[in-house]
Amino acid sequence: MTETSTVDAAVTAEVERRARLAGEASRVLAGLTRARKDALLLALADALDAAAAEVLPGNEADLAAGREAGLPDSLLDRLRLDEARLAAIADAVRQVASLPDPVGEVVRGSTLPNGLQIRQVRVPMGVVGMIYEARPNVTVDAAALALKSGNAVLLRGGSAAARSNEALVGVIRRVLSTQGLPEDAVASVDDGGREAARALMRAHGLVDVIIPRGGAGLIATVVRESVVPVIETGSGNCHVYVDAAAEPGMARRIVIDAKTHRPSVCNAAETLLVHADRAGDLLPLLLADLHERSVRLYGDERTRAHAGEVPVEPATEELYDTEFHGLEMTVAVVDTLEDALAHVRRYSTGHTEAIVTDDRVAARRWTAGVDAAVVMVNASTRFTDGGEFGFGAEIGISTQKLHARGPMALPELTTTTWIVEGDGQTRGDDAPGEAGAPTRAR
Repeated sequence: MTETSTVDAAVTAEVERRARLAGEASRVLAGLTRARKDALLLALADALDAAAAEVLPGNEADLAAGREAGLPDSLLDRLRLDEARLAAIADAVRQVASLPDPVGEVVRGSTLPNGLQIRQVRVPMGVVGMIYEARPNVTVDAAALALKSGNAVLLRGGSAAARSNEALVGVIRRVLSTQGLPEDAVASVDDGGREAARALMRAHGLVDVIIPRGGAGLIATVVRESVVPVIETGSGNCHVYVDAAAEPGMARRIVIDAKTHRPSVCNAAETLLVHADRAGDLLPLLLADLHERSVRLYGDERTRAHAGEVPVEPATEELYDTEFHGLEMTVAVVDTLEDALAHVRRYSTGHTEAIVTDDRVAARRWTAGVDAAVVMVNASTRFTDGGEFGFGAEIGISTQKLHARGPMALPELTTTTWIVEGDGQTRGDDAPGEAGAPTRAR
């Protein structure tokens, strides 16, 4: 056996060991009352408020290493923590504590003609694997959501945030221990590097589900290589379509917010589509608004013809297909709403698509014609967020169609089990028993 394969085998064995411990811890969590889980989360929030001196130096070191490595500004922004952001993370944990506990919720139920009582009940997933990058807030969000929903979680947060995540996981595990709960309910596998991520993806039977969160490349790799079931959180190539019937002031506010409020995140708009009827009056204003806010613009020929003094570079197929994560945006003029829908179908990642219009018929055509996790009418794409939807912290935005779609919060971290209660019912015609026993199910 080569030295590399020996190292890989050792990393795999360690990841599997932690997964087994997480499985044992998940069985403890599954039986906790809501009061016990909420007390744990409130204690965690208080510990995070007191942890600035423990967490921020590691984050500063991560930022310095990231700048030296040439990480883009969008990733550095996601990576950065300060006292205000740490306080916001603690507040998000408190919000999770305040939310209803999904475990035990009856999704549906009925009594059959033969007297059997059946009900479908939410139960924890078990062990959740999170693979993400340069997002220390996800470390806490994932842990809080997992604990509230009765799950254990294994975290692979990537090398860019290694010191930040190590400190945060240390705080979480210490709180678990002081609350009399198994600290292995939350564990990191970052010390195993990329091989640990691969081992996590191969831990079928030990890990129940993997949720990737990050750029398109990371997500595609996990979806392609994992033998553990994956809930795909997609990248966000989001569009804003300004319809012929758009009110100018509303259109300008929404476009500016969707692109510039926080351009590094997945719900920021990457492409602006404008109906040809508004190319002469509204498009120049939109381009000027974006340019004034330092957005680098790429447009088709008709967009450039209406740009005036605003610099607009030629757009390409590759650019229309790009999630920029920064102050860049593609623009196109379309002749009809159907043309806008066709553009979205071609380039969208199925995350969030918005229309600005005062025409209710156009709005209905948009919502019926767009295939995305979230469809906005007269609202910024930036509202696609678990917190904004009232879910508290989110573990990601799912762009797939099975199990979960859109912002994933507590209910999406559960599965269901069927509980069937009877009083002696049997299925077979010749089942032994007393005369007059309940009839069989059909």
